[in-house]
Amino acid sequence: MATTYDFPSDLLAGQEELHQVRAELSALLKRLPWSVEPLDGFSDDNGWRKVERPASPGWTADEQAEVEKLRQREHELAVFVSTHRYWSELSGPERVSARSALKHAHETAPEETGGPS
Repeated sequence: MATTYDFPSDLLAGQEELHQVRAELSALLKRLPWSVEPLDGFSDDNGWRKVERPASPGWTADEQAEVEKLRQREHELAVFVSTHRYWSELSGPERVSARSALKHAHETAPEETGGPS
């Protein structure tokens, strides 16, 4: 049976928000043009695989600001989670195991509180 950890609520909340921000950033980057600056399209089949890109209109100032805002928040949350005082209570392999468990805590939380199906 896997070890369970009693993570502080602020650490759990920080990790959950970090997951949300990363998902939001990933979705935004997939929707945006491939190039931040306007660039012509190209096709290159000289490498080990063919690479093609359509012309890119670039990102608008609002899109650039949104990406920057999400990246900044992702950085703040990553620092908060990784330097949380909770980690000083653990050492060595236990800290590594707990960190891994925290990354997946959001996956198991609803099952534990949801009761029998």
